Order: sequence, then structure tokens, then C-alpha cells
Amino acid sequence: MNTKFAYTKEVAQATSSIFDKLNSQYSEAYWKSMAPYIYKINRLKKEKNAIILAHNYQTPDIFYGVADIVGDSLKLAQEAAKTDAEIIIQCGVHFMAETSKILSPEKRVFIPDFDAGCSLAESINANDVKKLKEKYPNTPVVTYVNTSADVKAETDICCTSSNAVNIVKKLAEQGHKQVLLIPDEYLALNVAKECPEIKVITWERGHCEVHERFTPEDIKNIRKRNEDVVILAHPECPPEVVDECDFSGSTSQMQQYVEEKRPKKAALITECSMSDNIAAANPDLNLVTPCQLCPHMKKITLPKILKSLQEETGEIFVDKQIAIKAKKSVDAMLEMSK
Repeated sequence: MNTKFAYTKEVAQATSSIFDKLNSQYSEAYWKSMAPYIYKINRLKKEKNAIILAHNYQTPDIFYGVADIVGDSLKLAQEAAKTDAEIIIQCGVHFMAETSKILSPEKRVFIPDFDAGCSLAESINANDVKKLKEKYPNTPVVTYVNTSADVKAETDICCTSSNAVNIVKKLAEQGHKQVLLIPDEYLALNVAKECPEIKVITWERGHCEVHERFTPEDIKNIRKRNEDVVILAHPECPPEVVDECDFSGSTSQMQQYVEEKRPKKAALITECSMSDNIAAANPDLNLVTPCQLCPHMKKITLPKILKSLQEETGEIFVDKQIAIKAKKSVDAMLEMSK
């Protein structure tokens, strides 16, 4: 091993509290290979006045080892904007880094792997939205935050998986008869079930490649193998999967549910690092982990984070005019969510 990355006494001392939390997730031998990176990253980010954001789908070594702010994509960007950090390292996927740049234009934003994309965000572009607006004139366009800056710039109002129902209901209260909810078809269909007072128009090409893999049979099999299990699904799952579950909500809503309700046994129907991170923070919780990995999220690793910090690689830029328009759709969501 390179002496620069040796597991020294200094490294062991600096990372011992993190390993105490994660010793059920990683063997001691594997931890010794990761800890030097965690140590170097945490020292370097202080030297550079940098802040590290980690999405709920990041692995525990990143989530608990080096992240300063954790959560869903919008929360990460909002909280980062409140800090005096000069540099943001976004441990997530590309659209999340763009959102951080939109909300913190004065900060430098980096993503450790520029190719960390998203099947859902890549299912639609700005021209697609323009065509939809031509096809459905005078129809509000509500766009999931899991989209590019270009798409947000063509949008009336953004939404998250936790507030999509409320946003659509408020548009119905304002007298709108229909709404475009894009690009996640399954999120839109699940929202439509809860908003019968308004027609929800979907984008059939948009799916999360993690959540679309789950089937009703998966849920039935989990119940067969686990007595009294409470099953929670992300609303990006197909409606027939959500129908088989006990609760549906965003990553933050699922976390809140299991921590407040404390079920004897729970299964989270989402990307499996989410379960790993909740399990690390709540060792008494009995979590069943039906593992579906996001290949894009897993492109972010400790060595890549360190390289991005050291060499300042993977910087994110958003055209100023696009950023201004995109921010308006995010601000409209925040205003409507008050």
C-alpha cells in the first residue's frame, strides 16, 4: 500500500467513531483500506473550505464518513446554499450537482464522476417540454426535481416526491382542470390516484431504472418470508407495486416513518444503500433489504471524491440565463409549499 494511504495510528484515531457506527457494515480489513481516504478527505475539505453533500443513496462510508450534509437532492442543495463554503462536492448524480449550482451560483460545484447520470433525468430534454406545452396549452407544467437545468428552465413549478401530491392539489384548487406531471410516469400515476379532482398527464418514457425493477411479486415474497413486516415504497415504483405496500413516500418520509413508528420489521422498496444508512443509525431496527443498486450513484467513490477535491475536477457549470429560469420553477415550488 502507498505510504500516503497507510492505516496509521493517526488515521485510526481520527476515524474510530465512524467505524464504531459502521462496524456491522464493513469488515475491519476493508475499513482499513477506506479509512485513510476518509481521513485525507476530511482534512482537505477543511483546508479548502469545501462542503460535501451526500444523497441518501450513497454508501455508508461516504454518507457517514465524509459528508457534511445528507438527505434528498433538494435538501442537499438548499442546505449547502446556507453555508459559507466556497466549494461544494456533490456525492450524487449530475442533475443534483446542477441543482446545487442553480441555488449557489457563487460557489464552485464539483461532481466526483462526471458520468454519474440518471435514467429518469435523461428521459426528457428541454425540446420535449416545449413540444408538450404546445400540445397542452395553458396547462401547468410540474417537473420533478430529478431533471436537468434545461428542463427545469422550461417548467412552471418543480416538485419533489414528498410534495408532488400537495402541489397538484393546490393547482386543482386554483381552478386548473389538468396538469402535466413529468418526467416520472410512475410518480405521476401514483399522484393521480390521490388527486382525482384533476387530470394528470404523464410522460410515458420517464422511469427510474432502480424503482421500475420492483414487481408486485417481490412484495408478496417479502411478506411470505417475513412475518409482520411493514413495507414502504418510493412513489417512483410502479403503481401496482405501491398498491402492495403499507406506505409510500420519499426517502425522507420513509426514514421518518421507520424512526417514529419503530415497526418490528420493515422493508424499504428503494435503492438499497438507503436501508444500509438507516440501519447504521438505528442498529435496533430490523430492516429487510431487497437490494437494487443504482449504477450511477455507485460511480461516486472515496478515491474519486479525494481526486475531485485535490485536483478540482468535474466542475459543474450552468448557463446563467437557464439557471435564472430554472431557479424560478424551484422558487415557485417553495412558495407553494409554504
